[in-house]
Amino acid sequence: MDTPAKAPGAGGGAVQHPRVLSPVTLRGQTLRNRIVFGAHTANMAENGLPGERYGAYVLERALGGAGMIVCEPVPVHRTGVLTRGNFRHSDDSIIPAFRKITEPVRNAGAVILQQLYHIGAHGDSDLSFAPHWSPSGAPSYHDSDGSHRMTEAEIEELIAAHIAAAVRCRDAGFQGVEVWAAYHSLLDQFWTPWSNTRDDQWGGSLENRTRFSRRIVEGIRRACGEDFIVGLAVSTSDSHDVLLQGESLAEVVALHDATGHIDYVTCGHGGYLDFERLMPTFLFAEKLTAPTTELLKGVVKHAKVTAEAHVRTPENAESIIASGQADMVSIVRGQIADPHLARKTMEGRASDVRGCISCNQMCWGRRSRDYWISCLINPSAGREWEWGGDRFTPAAAPRHVLVVGAGPAGCEAARVAAERGHRVTLAEAQPRIGGQFRLAGMQPRRGQILDLLDWYERQFARLGVTLRLNTCLDADDVRALAPDAVVLATGSLPDEDGFQRWLPGEARLPGIGLGHVWSPEDVMRREAQPGDAVIVYDEGGHWRGLGTAWALAEQGKAVTIVTPEPYVGKELTRTSADGPLRGRLARLGVRFFTEHLIAEWHGQAATVRNLLTGETRTIAASGLVMSTTNRAFDPLSADLAGIETHLIGDAAAPRQAPYAFHEGRKAGLLL
Repeated sequence: MDTPAKAPGAGGGAVQHPRVLSPVTLRGQTLRNRIVFGAHTANMAENGLPGERYGAYVLERALGGAGMIVCEPVPVHRTGVLTRGNFRHSDDSIIPAFRKITEPVRNAGAVILQQLYHIGAHGDSDLSFAPHWSPSGAPSYHDSDGSHRMTEAEIEELIAAHIAAAVRCRDAGFQGVEVWAAYHSLLDQFWTPWSNTRDDQWGGSLENRTRFSRRIVEGIRRACGEDFIVGLAVSTSDSHDVLLQGESLAEVVALHDATGHIDYVTCGHGGYLDFERLMPTFLFAEKLTAPTTELLKGVVKHAKVTAEAHVRTPENAESIIASGQADMVSIVRGQIADPHLARKTMEGRASDVRGCISCNQMCWGRRSRDYWISCLINPSAGREWEWGGDRFTPAAAPRHVLVVGAGPAGCEAARVAAERGHRVTLAEAQPRIGGQFRLAGMQPRRGQILDLLDWYERQFARLGVTLRLNTCLDADDVRALAPDAVVLATGSLPDEDGFQRWLPGEARLPGIGLGHVWSPEDVMRREAQPGDAVIVYDEGGHWRGLGTAWALAEQGKAVTIVTPEPYVGKELTRTSADGPLRGRLARLGVRFFTEHLIAEWHGQAATVRNLLTGETRTIAASGLVMSTTNRAFDPLSADLAGIETHLIGDAAAPRQAPYAFHEGRKAGLLL
């Protein structure tokens, strides 16, 4: 049955976001709005220099309407390098390379700055092959190394290094710099009494502890001029009492503001002692730093204040500015997910903004594995120079495209094909779009996924995509529709045999025929009746199994997680979500059996085997949920000879969601 697509929402026009869209001036530079694309490590340097990938990545956000862009932090000194993909330190060769980036961004209407950083004690010896310089020789929270207590001469060397780096930025066409003092970096280490135990002019009193940073700021102002923007990045966290927060942080900021050299202060959240808060996933509340920025606004007399940390949406941004909690907002992941967030808001199309789902899977997740960053829901991120940005070239010859399956791959393929001018029919067997991704959105705190699927429905309505829901197509049905091209995105199905990768000699789980064995999809569709005591075997270490375990625990079930991995949530480590998740599961009474597999199912109990010792034990349970690798589901391609066919997503090979979105986008671009 053909179902008319829903009408677009009201839109949230520019009049609904008047404050965040109002201009603001810093050192004579007028920002067209108060939306900042803040500093973050994109890891896109090529031999230490910015290239086409990074240039196109930054430019797309400028074309997308951001008022100010703060480019990836550049290290100021050999002792402070943290990331292999960072830009060269102490090297004038970056100047002409960055000029190729700053000029197009400025021509696109954005103000562009660069962040300057030194990590202090928390360095990476594998990269620097140098001692990590710090105020007092404290241990690193990046690895297990110690650090080097700087001499006064070395302190002076680093002050000069910051100033020299700022001069390079000015010469490269940047309109200012942001001095990094957030997340317990070097400057923050000087500010914090816990990590600064010096008894000379650089430690002890607040005046002494801030001398290092104030000298840097004053030196940059003298060297770069009165029309050069100087920002200061700080952070707050209540995870440890030893970290600066509240009034103590406000004192530090007020002292820097009193000089008149600082033009704005950006406040983030978390740090190297609590990394999961630094880029908060959906496990954390939104607008995390707004209370702190409100406090900072009360003490500054010159500087503007920027709120960052989980400011995802135009609505978040407007509420922060309207309430007086900040003057500007830094939306990073939100503009990775939709680089045109600001422009759509300016054009009265806020409902067309593709909202970040706060998963961290391909931004921080790829960065944590030393790749350049991308985005789960926006596969053009990092590929703008190859794919023409997050924009679409009209097809030379519009065709009728049939997409079978409305999971992530099918939805993206249908949207992109329609954006390019093709006539698109999207057929889905279920009554709603989304496939297994919708089930993920039903897990605790993952409603942002459902928001994304609502966005797809609005885009289909806008683009005239014909939705055929509750529709299972066979080969004859496909031929009857007479498509010019077919995209098969039929997804995958749970493995019915209970095969475990860590038990390769057993093609089928012993005892699975006794019943009461379910898949995570069965549970989330509410088709399973697992009883009150449930074992979840989690082989993947990610949300499919663990989010299901969380949902069952919140229903009051007694849940035991069995995993062959050394700890629960191993694959979520790359997103910094594993620790917070384990904490929530533990508080719900969930038991963990790590480095174990299911040796046999008995119908009302499972024998589990310790992978280290070979020992077995029996755990009573009314149901077993097997979160193992799915199997591809492709019922059509073999019968569609003579029709142009594209097999994508899980239908080609079961994988995680980013690769489905990627292949959907790629298919839409190729049609």
